[in-house]
Amino acid sequence: MIRTLSTASFKAVCTSQPKLLKDIRSRQLHSTYDVAIVGAGIVGLATARELILRHPTLSFILLEKEKELSAHQSGHNSGVIHSGIYYTPGSLKARLCVRGATLAYEYCEKKGLPYKKCGKLIVAVEQEEIPRLKALYERGLKNNVRDLSIVDAKGIREREPYCRGIMALDSPYTGIVDWRMVALRYGKDFEEAGGTVVTEYEVNDISMANESPAGSTEGMKYPIAIKDKKGNEVHCRYVLTCGGLYSDRLSQISGCSREPRIVPFRGDYLVLKPEKHYLVKGNIYPVPDPRFPFLGVHFTPRMDGSVWLGPNAVLAFKREGYKVYDFNARDFIDALSFRGLQKLVLRNITYGMGEMYRGVFIGAQVKLLQRFIPELSLSDVMRGPAGVRAQALDRDGNLVDDFVFDGGVGDVGSRVLHVRNAPSPAATSSLAIAEMISDEVESRFSL
Repeated sequence: MIRTLSTASFKAVCTSQPKLLKDIRSRQLHSTYDVAIVGAGIVGLATARELILRHPTLSFILLEKEKELSAHQSGHNSGVIHSGIYYTPGSLKARLCVRGATLAYEYCEKKGLPYKKCGKLIVAVEQEEIPRLKALYERGLKNNVRDLSIVDAKGIREREPYCRGIMALDSPYTGIVDWRMVALRYGKDFEEAGGTVVTEYEVNDISMANESPAGSTEGMKYPIAIKDKKGNEVHCRYVLTCGGLYSDRLSQISGCSREPRIVPFRGDYLVLKPEKHYLVKGNIYPVPDPRFPFLGVHFTPRMDGSVWLGPNAVLAFKREGYKVYDFNARDFIDALSFRGLQKLVLRNITYGMGEMYRGVFIGAQVKLLQRFIPELSLSDVMRGPAGVRAQALDRDGNLVDDFVFDGGVGDVGSRVLHVRNAPSPAATSSLAIAEMISDEVESRFSL
């Protein structure tokens, strides 16, 4: 279990007497650090781990607004280890996913974390889907996805006895894992390497310090002040933010543009009843339809033995709103007033209404799932968990499908790096993303 400090205890330690400092696991805690990382989701944790392993002589602090680490996207996802089939050959997403999957499996083996290579079938159920499926196969080969093959209807039944289709892409290298468990292990690595983790620290200001921290004899060696809503303050030389659902607002704090804007989309899952788990062995996915912005419903086995079905994709009325009726006025107005979202909705009005309808009437979602497993019935499922995706949008309503880094303005901008967007599959790619972000940090800052 990762030992973390609440802001109250952190503040107490920072202002306490030297004797108390020695009592806390014999490590001196203070308010000045070489590098501060804001955001303890899987990308922030992986990057904090990578940076401290590269620079063990520097001091690092990881600031998280929640009581626990990896509380949002990293802990509310399908748990799939993707193999890199979908992405444009040669693109950064493709390279990071393929390398990330390899690193993820190696990491789980090294740390003794459980995972399963249960495979994935991307199933064509109509003739018109076959050209897209074959194009996907060619794309996967160009991306160097391991062990990829095309199977016919008989091959589908051999792998998934209850699945029906006319052709499928078989990806045995695809697996499942508990990504939150992985993320927490990243955090443990970070702490064991000497990093400090502080929870309940909701950053609301990143600015140049006007004076040295109290008790400091090093002048303005730590010129950046990071303040939270409770008045706590940490000083550092450099700042990296990995804010996920709040990445745009964190960037705005240091003078960056509000775009790309984060728009939250909630995905509601159904859960297969335990007595029907035999219907699904591995991941079963549809052939992506390029007319629509999201992937479509699929079957996903979980490490705990459950099977998730879905999700849909609807606008969330709160950035961390996992329930249908969760609402935050600022988040709601922020999303609806953004021209980028308005344009996206107008282009996909029919699709969006369908997603909302299927979210309310689960029979409609089951009907889509029956295209793959006809034996599935409404009585076999129940409502399950939900996740919220931090979707970056530009002002033209385009999904931002690449990584976006930003700094800021003035003196702050030379010492702050914001990860504005780390697109899906960020969990699978997390260790590879951490390498890339660390390279970016080293190229911008004199660590």
